[in-house]
Amino acid sequence: MTKDEHRSTARVLSILSTLSSEKEGLTLAELSQRLHAPKSSLFPIVHTMADQNFIFYNEAAQKYTIGLNSYLVGISYMNRHNVFERIKDEMKTIVQQCSEICQFGILEHDLVLYLAKVDSPEPVRLASDIGKRLPAYCTSLGKALLSRLSMDELRELYPEPLLPFTENTVKNLEELYRQLLSVRETSIALEQGETHPDISCIAVPLVRNQQVAASVSVSVPTFRFTSEKKEQIETLLLRAKPKLEKLLEQNEQIQ
Repeated sequence: MTKDEHRSTARVLSILSTLSSEKEGLTLAELSQRLHAPKSSLFPIVHTMADQNFIFYNEAAQKYTIGLNSYLVGISYMNRHNVFERIKDEMKTIVQQCSEICQFGILEHDLVLYLAKVDSPEPVRLASDIGKRLPAYCTSLGKALLSRLSMDELRELYPEPLLPFTENTVKNLEELYRQLLSVRETSIALEQGETHPDISCIAVPLVRNQQVAASVSVSVPTFRFTSEKKEQIETLLLRAKPKLEKLLEQNEQIQ
C-alpha cells in the first residue's frame, strides 16, 4: 500500500481482486494469508461486503466468492465500453480461420489479467476463464506485454527467482530478456509448454501511445501445433494487430 492510499478502502479492493481470480473461493484464513492481514481486521470488512452482496459467503464450505453486485458492476463497465465487443469481433475472425482459442489480456503488476476470450470449436482445447491471472514471464501474452521492459525493470518486477511450472518454463531473467528482445524485433511472442506441457501459445503486443497496452494470443494443444499452424497463427495475429491497436486508441481505460 502506498502512503496516499486509504487502508480500509485498499483492503476492500484487494479482497475483490483476490477473490476474482479464485473460482472456488477462499476461507477467511486463506484470505488472511494471501493479503498478509490479520483475520480480526478482515472479518468486519468481509462481513459488510457479504451483507451488501459484493461477495458471497458459502456457509457449508466456509468460503467467500465474488458476489452478485460485483458482477453487476462489471457488467456496467462492459456495457459502457463496447470496445470489448469490437475487440472480440476481431478475435472471432481469428478463431474462425484457425479454429483455436484466442485470448486478450493486460499486465497487472507482474501478472497477465485475462479480459476476453473466444473459444475454439475443437473438442480438445484449452480451458480458460476471463478474470484469471497467470505470471507474465511464462505466457505468450505476458512476454508480449513485457517486451519493452529493460533488464533493470525486469529485475524490479521479479526480485525473486522465477517459479517453474513445467520443465520448459523460462529459467531466469537473462533467458527471459533474450526472448523479449526477439519479441521487439518480430512482434511475435512464443510460449511452448511453459505453463502446461501440452499447450503452445503465440501472442503479439498491442501498442498505444508508444507503450504496450495489451496483447492478444492464440493457444494450441501441442499435438496440433505444426509448423503450418504456427505460420498461420502468426499471420493472423500480425494482420489483426493494427486493427486492435486502433480500437485501443479509443479506450484509454484499458491499460
